[in-house]
Amino acid sequence: MTQAFVPSGEQLEMLQLASPFAWQVYQKNQTQIDEFLGVVGWQSSLSYHDFDDLIAKFTHADADTLIDMDEQQAMSGLRQLRHWLMVKWIWQDALGEIELEELTGQLSDFADACISFAKNFVAQKLIARYGNPIIRQKHKLINDELAIIAMGKLGAKELNLSSDIDLVFVHLGNGETDGKKCIDTHKFMKDLGRGVIRLLDENTEHGFVFRVDMRLRPWGDGSPLVIHLPALQKYFDQHGRTWERFAWLKARIVNTVSDEFANQLTQSIKNFVHRYYIDYSAFSALREMKAMIINQQIQRQDLDNVKLGMGGIRDIEFIVQAFALIYGGHHLPIVADSACLACLSALTKFGYIDPQESEQLSAAYRFFRRLEHAIQARHDQQSQKLPSDPDELNALAKTLGFESIAAFRSVLEAHRQNVSRPFGRMITDRQSPHQENLDLTQIEESLQESLGDETMAIWTQFTQSRLVTSLDDVAKDRLKNAYPIILHALSNHAKQNGVQAASEALPRLIELLEAICRRSIYLIMLTENPDATIRLIPMLSASPWIAKELAHYPVLLDTFLQKRYLYLPDKTELSDILRQNLLRVEPFDDEGYLNVIRLFKKNQVLAVATADVLGLRHIMKVSDSLTFIAEVVLESALHRAFYELGQKHGYPLLQDGQRSTPDACGFAIIGYGKLGGLEMSYASDLDLVFLHRINENAQTDGDKPISGMKFAARLVQKIMTYLATQTRDGRAYEIDTRLRPSGNAGVAVSSVAGFEHYQHDKAWAWEHQALVRARAICGDKMVLAEFDRIRKAVLTQSRELSQVKQDVLQMRQKMQSHLGTKPNNHHGQVQQFHLKQDFGGLVDIEFLAQFMVLSHAHLAPNLAVWSDNVRIFEELANAGIWTLEQCQKLTQAYLDLRKKTHELALLEQTSIVDETAWHQLRMYVQTVWQQTFEHDDLPE
Repeated sequence: MTQAFVPSGEQLEMLQLASPFAWQVYQKNQTQIDEFLGVVGWQSSLSYHDFDDLIAKFTHADADTLIDMDEQQAMSGLRQLRHWLMVKWIWQDALGEIELEELTGQLSDFADACISFAKNFVAQKLIARYGNPIIRQKHKLINDELAIIAMGKLGAKELNLSSDIDLVFVHLGNGETDGKKCIDTHKFMKDLGRGVIRLLDENTEHGFVFRVDMRLRPWGDGSPLVIHLPALQKYFDQHGRTWERFAWLKARIVNTVSDEFANQLTQSIKNFVHRYYIDYSAFSALREMKAMIINQQIQRQDLDNVKLGMGGIRDIEFIVQAFALIYGGHHLPIVADSACLACLSALTKFGYIDPQESEQLSAAYRFFRRLEHAIQARHDQQSQKLPSDPDELNALAKTLGFESIAAFRSVLEAHRQNVSRPFGRMITDRQSPHQENLDLTQIEESLQESLGDETMAIWTQFTQSRLVTSLDDVAKDRLKNAYPIILHALSNHAKQNGVQAASEALPRLIELLEAICRRSIYLIMLTENPDATIRLIPMLSASPWIAKELAHYPVLLDTFLQKRYLYLPDKTELSDILRQNLLRVEPFDDEGYLNVIRLFKKNQVLAVATADVLGLRHIMKVSDSLTFIAEVVLESALHRAFYELGQKHGYPLLQDGQRSTPDACGFAIIGYGKLGGLEMSYASDLDLVFLHRINENAQTDGDKPISGMKFAARLVQKIMTYLATQTRDGRAYEIDTRLRPSGNAGVAVSSVAGFEHYQHDKAWAWEHQALVRARAICGDKMVLAEFDRIRKAVLTQSRELSQVKQDVLQMRQKMQSHLGTKPNNHHGQVQQFHLKQDFGGLVDIEFLAQFMVLSHAHLAPNLAVWSDNVRIFEELANAGIWTLEQCQKLTQAYLDLRKKTHELALLEQTSIVDETAWHQLRMYVQTVWQQTFEHDDLPE
C-alpha cells in the first residue's frame, strides 16, 4: 500500500506563504491530497500517459464507458484533478524542487491529455447521435477528423501555472454524417469544438480546467469556430499576415489524427510560417510589430507587468521569435523545438545571438517565468502584474528567496536592462549600421561628378518616369527608402571599378528596379541588406545574363542576397530542396509543378553563375553543379509522371512478370552529350534517350487499363511536357531525343533488348561515338545497370583502326563545314576562332577522346567506364597509351576553352573570339590531332 505524503512544518509554511489559493484547497482536502501526493509521488515526474490514467481515475471512465458518462461527472472529475495537481506544482515551485522546463512540460502534457479526453468524450456523444462524419474523396469514403492545434505557450510546451490555452480547430473537409439524423461535417465539427471548450473552460462550482482562447483562428473573433484544411491553406496563401506567421511559429497538433492529415496540416503550417530562404520580407512587418509593442508599453506605463512591461517576457520572446521567423526556414534546427529557451540556444549556436547576451536573456527568461508563476500561484489568476499591496509583494519576494522587496526589485531591474539592450537593437540593425543615415543628396551629387550629366540623366529619367510616379504610397515609400542604399552601392562600384563599369551597371540596375518596384517586397530586401546590395551592383556590371535573369525573374534576388553562391548544394541537397519546394504542389497540378521546377532551376543556376563570375568555383565544379541540377529535375519529373499515370491507369507489368512500383518502375532516362559527359553549361539542352523493361503487350492494372507500350510512350510524353512546355517563366530545358535508336524515325522509348540489338547490329559509327558520352541518369536500377552493360560491351568491341579514323574524320569535317567559321581575308587564313567548332577547339578535343575510346577500349576496358573527357584522358595516361604530360595539357586546354565559353555565355556573347590569344593552345590541339590521325588525314 502506498504511503501518504507527510509534509514538514517548513513545507507547510512555504505553501501558506506562496499561495493562499493552494493553501485553501489543501486545507479542505488535506487527507485526500496527502494520499494523492503519495500515489503520484512528491518528486516524481508525471508523463502524458500518467495524466491519461489520472483523468480516467478521477472521472471514473475508460474508453468504453465515455458514451455513457454524464458530462457533469466528467467536468467535476477534471476540475478536482486540476486542483490537486496545482497544489503539487505550486508547492514544488515555491520550494525550488522542480526545474522550469520540467514544470512547464508537465503542465503542457496535462493540458494535452485533458484536451484529448474532452475531444474523445464529446466525439462519442456526437457519433452516437449523428453517425460518423464522412467525406467523399476521389471515389472513396474517408472519415473526417478534427485536429486541435495548440498555439502560444501550450504549442511550445511552455504552459504557465494559470495560463489560458490558445487553440485552433481544423478538420479535413466537407461531407456528411452517416447516421439516421444526418448533418454536414462542418456542423458536426463545430459542435465537437464547442463541446471541448465547454468541458474545459466552463466555470462551475468546482472551478475550471483551462481557460480556452480561440482568437488566433483565421479571421479571429466572429469567424467560424472550425475551419477545414483547404480553407486554411487558402487563408495562409491569400490572407495570412506576418504577425500571424509569428503566432503560428509555435503551432502544434495536440490530439491523435491520421498520419496523412497530420503531415498535410504540419506542412501547410511550415510553408506558411517559414521560408526556405532568409526571410527579409519579415523585417518591415517585425519592425512595425516592435513599434507597436513599444507604443503599448509607453501608453501603459506599466513597469510592474513582468510579461508586457519593458524588458519583460514578451521582449525576450520577440527577440527569439523574430530571429526564428527570419532564419528558421533556412536553418531548420533553429525551429526544431519552438520553446523559447531551446530556440534561443539554437540561434546562439548559429551565431545570430551573442553568447553573452544569450546567457543574459536565458537567465532573465527563467527569472521572469518563475516570477510569473509566483504571481499566478497566489490566487490562481492569469496575471503577470506585480501586486500593489506591500504585504502581497513581500510574500512574493520571500517565496522567490529574497530577504526584502528592495533586493527583489534590484535583481528584477538588472534583468530588465539585460533584455532591453538587445531588444532596442532588434530589427533596427541592418547589416551595415554605418549606412543607416546615408544622405541621398550627397550621394547623387557625388555620382553626378563621377559619372557625368549624361549618365545621371538616365537615373533622373527613371525617378520621374510614369511608372514611378504612378506607384501607390506604400511602394513609393519603399522605393524612396531604397534609393540611398542603391545609389551608395553604385557609387561604391564606381570608386572601386571605374566610371565605365558603373555606367554599364546603371541601365541594368534601372531595368531591375522597373521590374521590382511594383512588387515592392524586393525593395525591402535591398534596403534591409545594404552590404548585399553593394555586391549586387558589380554582378550586374559583370554579367548582362545575370542582370537580365534578375530583371525577368525578380524572385531570384533572394538567391543572390542570401549569398547562396558561397555554397553550392550537392546532388542530395538539391533533391531535398526541390522536394521541399514541391510539398505544396498537389498531384495532377501541372501548372504548379511546372512553376516550381522552373523556379528551382533558375534559382540554382543563378547561384552557380554568380560563383562562376566571382571565380569561386573551378570550371569542373561549375559544370558538375549545372549537371546535378538537371539530374534532380529529371528524377523529379520521372517520379511524378510515373505516379500520376499509375493513379490514372494503374501500374504496368514488367518483363519478368512482376508488377512495377515507383522504385522499380521499369523505365530509365539516359543522358547523352553534355548531360552525359557531366559538362553542362548555362544554355545546354538535354540529349535524352528513354529505355524500359516493361511488358509492352500486357495491360496496366488500373480502372482505365492501357498497354505497357502505351504507358511507356505516355510516360515519355509527360516527362517531355514537364520539361519543355513554354510557360511565363520559360522552359525548364530544351529537349533533344534525336540520338535515340533510328533517330526521329524511331519510337520515343525503346526496350532494353531493342536498344541492345540496335547498338550491336544497326547503329552508325557516329552513334557509337555519341555513346562514349552517354550515361545512365535516373530510373529503374535494373534498366540503368543493363544500359551500363550494353554501353561497355559496345565500346569495348574490337574495331578496325583505319575504319574508325575514317568515320571520325568524316563526321568532324561535316561538323566544321556546317558550324565552323569561314576564312575572312584574302589569304584564306582564319582570324576569328570558334572556340567550340573550329579546328583546334573543343570539338577536336572531344573527338580525340571519343576516337581513343572506340579504337583502344577493347585493350584498355577502363576507357569505357567514364563518359567525361577529363577522366577519359586520365585513363589514357594510366594505360600508357598517351603520355601523362600530353593528357594533362589536353585536359587543361579543354578546361580553358570551356571556361571561356561559360564566361562568354554570361556576357551574352558568341563563342567566336580573336584567334590571337588562343593561337598557341589551338596549335597544340591540332598537333595532337595530326599525330593521332596522321598528317595526310587532317582535314584542310
